Parts: sequence; C-alpha cells; structure tokens
Amino acid sequence: MLSADDTIFALSSGQPPAAIGILRISGPQAGQALESLTGHLPNPRVAALHNITHLVSKELLDSALCLWFPGPHSATGENLAEIHCHGGRAVIRAIESALEQMDGLRRAEPGEFTRRAFTHGKMDLAESEGLSDLLFAETELQRKAAVRNAGGGLSRKVDDWQQIILQLSAQVEAELDFSDEDDVAPAQASMIQNAARRLVDDMRDLLQRPRAEKLRDGIRVVLGGPPNSGKSTLLNALVERDAAIVSDIAGTTRDVIEVPIALGGIPFLFIDTAGVRESGAETIEQIGIDRARQQFAAADIILWLGDEGQGPSYNNLVEISSRCDRPDYIPKTAGAFTLSPVSGQGMDALVDYLIKQAKDILPDGDQVSVNARQADRLAAATESLAAVNDELDYLIVAEHLRMARKALDEITGKASTEDMLDGLFGKFCIGK
Repeated sequence: MLSADDTIFALSSGQPPAAIGILRISGPQAGQALESLTGHLPNPRVAALHNITHLVSKELLDSALCLWFPGPHSATGENLAEIHCHGGRAVIRAIESALEQMDGLRRAEPGEFTRRAFTHGKMDLAESEGLSDLLFAETELQRKAAVRNAGGGLSRKVDDWQQIILQLSAQVEAELDFSDEDDVAPAQASMIQNAARRLVDDMRDLLQRPRAEKLRDGIRVVLGGPPNSGKSTLLNALVERDAAIVSDIAGTTRDVIEVPIALGGIPFLFIDTAGVRESGAETIEQIGIDRARQQFAAADIILWLGDEGQGPSYNNLVEISSRCDRPDYIPKTAGAFTLSPVSGQGMDALVDYLIKQAKDILPDGDQVSVNARQADRLAAATESLAAVNDELDYLIVAEHLRMARKALDEITGKASTEDMLDGLFGKFCIGK
C-alpha cells in the first residue's frame, strides 16, 4: 500500500538517451539512499562528483554529480537527493535497479513529487495547477500564463482578498461579541458593505476574463460547408501538411478531424467536419453531419465555405469564398474572405484575421486568469460577498464572510478534497 511516508524515486529528466539523466529521491531515507550509492553524503546544496556503485556487487555504475537537500528546505519540503548521471538507458536503468533494491524505497507515482511539495506547503493548489499548465505549454502565450500562475500570481491576489475579508470578519465579530465595551469601535454596516462591493467588483473583473482552458486547449476553428466545398483543402493549407484526405467524391470526410497548430505563437485547434447537406446522406454520413453541427455549437470561429447565408446561425461565422483560382468561382459579398488554398492567394489575410480574433478571445499572458474550477469557487465567493450588501444582521453577515473565505481557500487548496487532488497530480509526469 502506498504511503506518503515512503521514500520515492524517479527519473525527472527527459526520456533517455540524453546527455544527462536526473534521478530524484525524496523522503525520510533519501540521504541514506544517496550515501549507500556513493559512500558519502555531500554538503547540503553543493554539487559533488561521486562514483555510483551497486550495493551488493560494488560494481561501478557511473560517475555522477550528486546533490543533497535536507528537509524542509527542499523542493518537496522533505529530504531530497538528486543524481545527475549520464543519460544512457543502461546507466539510468542500473541506478534505478539499485535504488529499487533498497528497503523502504519505491518508484514514484505520477505527480507525487509535486503533491508532496503541496502537502508540505511549498506550493498551493493554484500554483500546482499553473505548474501543470507549464509542463504542457507549447506556445509562448501558454508559457507566459502558466509561469504567472505557477509563480503565485493568482495565489497572491487570493491572499490579498482573504486579508480584507478577514479584517471585515474581525470587525463584525467584534461588534457581535464586544459591542458593550467602550474600547471596541462599532463596525459600521455601510463601511463593510462598501468594502464587500469593492471586492465583488475586483473578483468579477477576473471572472470576466477568458478562461485559462482556452489558452491551454487553443482557439477552436471549425471548417464547415456542404460536401466538396473545399474544407479539407483549406485545412491542409492552414496547417501546411496533408492532415485531411482531399477527394472529389462527396462525403469523403465523415468524421471530425482535429489538428492543433500554433500561428503567431497562439494555439489553434483546426477542425474539419463532414459536408453538411439536408438530404441524400446515408446512415454513416448522417452521423458525421450531426457531429459537424455539434462542432459548430462549440466553435470559437466558424469558417463557412458553403453558399453565402446558408451556414449555421452563429455570430462567430465567417464567410469564405475559397476557390478564386477556378473558372467557376462565384464571389461572395463584401466582408467575405476571397482566397485560394491551392495558389495561396488571400491565405495570409485569413491567417492574420484568425490571429487578431484569437487575441481578443484568449486571456492576456501578462494577466492572471482562472480555470473552470477556480472560476466556480471565485463565483461562489462573489455570491457570498454580494449578499452582504443587502444584509444588516451581523450574524448573517458573518456567515456570508465565512463562506466567501471558504470558497477562496478552495482555490488555493487550503480546504480541498482528496479526489480533486488525485485528479490534478495524476496528470503530472512520473518524476514531477
């Protein structure tokens, strides 16, 4: 049975072969494990070169830089050792095998190092979620936003709100408990309400920003139109590879094709869909058409390649006239994009438009943003604080303030559930 008191180890660098492999050991026996392999325990936080030898055979496994971080002054808050060895598969496998043979050591579960850092107060839940986003960041915008949250940007804002609410709670409690004593100034209802109102405005400003998931998942651009309208050709031109099969046969694309790509440092998810027609589709094709309509509903931007005005009724629909290089080309009215994926004509203008629209949809990488879980708790805090404005009973005001503090605590993980923690840290890699 796994225990938080176990000493764990894992490869924390990239998969071998590589120039260097980094093995981390965390837990009460980390120092003993490192000393068993090297014969010496390095000075704390000073890299030292040591020979790594097998415990039983005394065979030389490698020469490696070793570091020792006594807890609680370590990344996980407990004793932590690192072995920076050569990154060949055989070397790493040999050292892992030696560690595995030690009593009390076991391989780490996904995200277990970060979970221990959270448990020991080295980072809170919002910072952990930011770190998760940083691990999966593929574009510059994703990196900037993740670094901000992993560095405590959201946590600092939440802490500021908590301090204000605590002060209000203290004033309310003083009025409830000591209003008959001369040395305690009565809490003024108007002052408390004004402070709560300012907090609500500040929180709602953050809630109105685009969600962090949009930056992680990318802008959903759905290509729609009837069969043989050029959707797959346009998709291939946008992503600059043959991601979809192009054919003159109607109904070639029967399912949703998703292609993630970065344009101008912004994450996009381009989605090719089955050709939409009202009649003549057999059973399998009709399933594809139904899925296409579902994609239209979830899209951030719809590129419609069919007849003008015949696309789905969404405000984010953009008319595309995509065959300007063909003799049978029929132009659309002003406002539509005229282009040819084959010749490249007009493609730059479309890409520039998509990037511009994306910047309006995505959160600013220089600002704090919240994910869906954090937004739910922030909305709950806002609702509790808004209720203060219409309440004169201090007992009820105190309860509203307590509920607001509780909701904010759940953002940073001061009040959390095991299931939610399992879901977060289980997405991390093994050695993180």
